[in-house]
Amino acid sequence: MFINREKELESLEKEYSLKKSSFVVVYGRRRVGKTELLKQFIKNKKSVYYMASQENSNIQIKRFQELCAQNLNNELLSMSIIDNFYNLFKIIAQNLKEKHVIVIDEFQYIIQQDKSLTSIFQKIWDEILINKNIMLVICGSYIGMMEDIALNYNSPLYGRRTMQIKLAPMKFSNARKFYSDISVNNQIEFYSITGGIPKYCQMIQKEKSLEENFKEIFLNKFSFLYTEPYFLLKEEINEPAVFFSILAIISQGDRKIGNIAKKMNMPVSNLTSFIKKLILLEILERKVPVLENNPEKSKKGLYFIKDYYLRFWFRFIFPNQSFVENDNYEYVIEKIQTQFKYFISEIYEDVCCQYMLENNEFKIIKAGRYWEKDIEIDIIALSEKKVYICECKWQEKKVDEKIFFNLKEKTRKLKFKQNLNIYYVIFSKNGFEENLIKLTEKENLKLIKL
Repeated sequence: MFINREKELESLEKEYSLKKSSFVVVYGRRRVGKTELLKQFIKNKKSVYYMASQENSNIQIKRFQELCAQNLNNELLSMSIIDNFYNLFKIIAQNLKEKHVIVIDEFQYIIQQDKSLTSIFQKIWDEILINKNIMLVICGSYIGMMEDIALNYNSPLYGRRTMQIKLAPMKFSNARKFYSDISVNNQIEFYSITGGIPKYCQMIQKEKSLEENFKEIFLNKFSFLYTEPYFLLKEEINEPAVFFSILAIISQGDRKIGNIAKKMNMPVSNLTSFIKKLILLEILERKVPVLENNPEKSKKGLYFIKDYYLRFWFRFIFPNQSFVENDNYEYVIEKIQTQFKYFISEIYEDVCCQYMLENNEFKIIKAGRYWEKDIEIDIIALSEKKVYICECKWQEKKVDEKIFFNLKEKTRKLKFKQNLNIYYVIFSKNGFEENLIKLTEKENLKLIKL
């Protein structure tokens, strides 16, 4: 099932339509859908798709040569004895009369075998491909490594790319399409544990309850999602114990860098490099109150696990693996059930924030959480002339008028740089009491049940 990625496909098609060579870099975390995107793109195009492996360079060259000879129907290429990528691309380019796409997936494996190949591919581009009607696409799953290979200033390939796509997990509006025939509330629950990663979305058994999915997919010792974080991070990090400890602490609610350092018995200065690495890998994100004038220098920054699947795994699976290993599933499921409403409430806020940003009715420029010592507001969304103060309630009972009046009271303490018309938005999992609905007739209030 291929869902979404319309913008990415459109960008690739636009690049392909140019009457010149292209060098495209596609990267992003594992399972995010890079391979499916590229296979969708090269459908009905003259192309070669090669999946690199962790074999040595000579074997890879031979495999790539055989694939190109077959796909390009090139007899010379099939008979030639070739021992390097430069000569291989030279023969390929000499015999192509029409536009072709050449995709090298998991490109980082090629470079891992021989670091000098980065310079070789620079020569291939500069001396062979740049004046040919070829679209070369390199794709990789290790974000840090791909940025070093293709996007880093010190890399030989720096400045050669004509386009890059950093593929991100799907927003809720698209991820929900994997299970469009169930209730929105169930869709949000599944989104909170898959994080919009297509591979994970496809594993969800939508005809079964959330608890059954926990047991069969996340707590099953033979399911890849049970051990997935070890494989996701093993190629990117050198000290897994430190990184896993950081993520475990943050998953339990300690989000200030000072508190994290204290729990790890480590100076903040020593912790900073690990935090930066996790942010680079898009596993962590630093958030500041949305009204901060200088976010980078703000001392109010808090750290969140950006990847919802990893947030769920570190919150519920990682600390309870000994119970799972002893087949004590019921204890873990009971623990998840007890805490899940608190876990999902934060992600529900993110889903509501996505709604505000994506809905053209609001024309939002920026949106996010806001907090001070005595104020917490789920979402403040700013447009050119309006500000929307939002509350998000993931609860079983309907929302009543008290929530609105509390929100209004908190708003009085806010200071804005310019005069803005203030509007209120309340999101609710299960609807609204009649007394609150009546207030929409005389207040700048909008009620939304997704």
